[in-house]
Amino acid sequence: AAIPAPPGGAGQSNLPLAAGSDDPPPAVRVPPERGPAGPTPTATPEPPPPAGPPNIVLVVMDDFSTELLRTMPNAVAMQQQSATYDNAFVVNSLCCPSRAATFTGLPPHLNGVLSNTSGGPLGALGGYPAFEDNDDAARSYNVSLQEAGYRTGFVGKYLNEYEPPRTSLGSRIAPPLIEGWDDFESVSGGAYQGWGFYRTSIEGDGEDAALTLREYPRPDRDLESMRKVDKTYAGTVIAERALRLLRRYEKRDKPFLLHVAPYGTHGRTAPSYPGEPIFPPALRDRPSEKSPDGNCGAVPCAELSVADLPGYADPSADNVPFRIDEAGTVSLAESWRTEPFRLTEEQGSRWYRERAQMAQSIDRMIGQIGASVDDNTYLIVTSDNGFHLGQHSLNGGKGLPYDSDSRVPLVVAGPGVVPGRREQVVSNIDLASTIEALAGAEPSGERAGRSFAETLGTPTAPGGRYVFMEHTYGPVLPGEPDADLGSGGRLDIIPSYVAVRGEEGLLVRVDLDRTFYGDDFAWELYRYDRPWEDVNVFDSDHDLPYARELRRRLEAWVDCAPKRCARLSR
Repeated sequence: AAIPAPPGGAGQSNLPLAAGSDDPPPAVRVPPERGPAGPTPTATPEPPPPAGPPNIVLVVMDDFSTELLRTMPNAVAMQQQSATYDNAFVVNSLCCPSRAATFTGLPPHLNGVLSNTSGGPLGALGGYPAFEDNDDAARSYNVSLQEAGYRTGFVGKYLNEYEPPRTSLGSRIAPPLIEGWDDFESVSGGAYQGWGFYRTSIEGDGEDAALTLREYPRPDRDLESMRKVDKTYAGTVIAERALRLLRRYEKRDKPFLLHVAPYGTHGRTAPSYPGEPIFPPALRDRPSEKSPDGNCGAVPCAELSVADLPGYADPSADNVPFRIDEAGTVSLAESWRTEPFRLTEEQGSRWYRERAQMAQSIDRMIGQIGASVDDNTYLIVTSDNGFHLGQHSLNGGKGLPYDSDSRVPLVVAGPGVVPGRREQVVSNIDLASTIEALAGAEPSGERAGRSFAETLGTPTAPGGRYVFMEHTYGPVLPGEPDADLGSGGRLDIIPSYVAVRGEEGLLVRVDLDRTFYGDDFAWELYRYDRPWEDVNVFDSDHDLPYARELRRRLEAWVDCAPKRCARLSR
């Protein structure tokens, strides 16, 4: 279906109603398909003035799994005039390592951010402290765009442990200013609960610039209306702040980059109110007298069930790894899966629906952003990782190389984009290089990812053929947002691993040693002539040509430098 453009014309701001209103969301406004529109004119028209460097809006959702995209009417409408990358993956299926990889275009073994939190037996290997220790802010893609003359803005979730610290008197103060951003509105981790958080903003310019802090207190639901409570919902605040920056940017001649990072569809880490759902949607999207099942967007909530997810309740015995010795003898290893499967179909389906309800506030924001930008703007929508809800008999969570966790949506609209599906394999470490290429900016550091910008206008252009994933085992430490949700989905049972995925299969090298100082490698291999990672076929297939090629690339990836990493994906 065609996407109706709102009144106002190209290049004019045409903002819809504020996020959180009860009116239907606007249709996404994306650049029209290029080509003749009507009869050929009899006189040669004046050529249009050069558009100049394009604006770029990147929306990075949180724990958003691909099956949720079909519930979002604005995102589905956006796809009609966008490039949709069906083979988009993340290099690490955890929030902080994935986001650090997106900013730097480097995998965890090169950017130094290996987990969500710092501390533990090996020190600051994760969270914002690791990002800071490795000087990753200086090599993030926003720095290169700022140096190329872009106005750079950020709104939403930044990195785990980037929080407003407490003073000796217990009050909160702003965290350190992050270089490379002209506007920086980081929303603190209280937003996991939906309500009760802090937001930063920059005051002053140049050497006088500093972050200030604003608190959004948790409202009293017994005294406030639903509309008023939802006005301070994290998804609403992030959307309104992003739209506010867009209004300012559209009035200026300078091109802009806006990175928007909503907290949805991540689960809460603690309840804001008694009886809160694990995945807290805005009140307007929850079950009510008017809408008994809640608002799941384009799909009725009652039609969403985990039984529809590929690989749901698949026996865990199918994923037990194999060892191979120096003589090439293969033997069954012990399973790293030590937790019983206790996620019931009723519980998983309820969470699936809650996550779809959370996605609707993001979808309204996508519609509003699309309606407010001009034709010379790229709008990119993706996620930091996926999420499993019973696939492979895994309790709710993430962190694995399997399709449910590592595959993410990637939809791109903008000038010159040819609508349709793309088959090229893309990693989130490719985003930095791609955005820099679109902006004509020199990279602010070495990149392990490669630009897929050419495939936006030429769907058959060469692209990636392999994608790599890596994960570092660690204990669950205080402040870990991905700890057990209540179903036994424990992050601390996942071993360290390195994985490579190609068209024919997925090869995973797991390290069953949990001491941090040794290694005990075992292997999982899955063929993609099946709909998911059904059965580990390493014992039968490890010496076949496709498996040998996967292993060659995997072993080269383990300690690759940026240029070598980039070559391995082709």
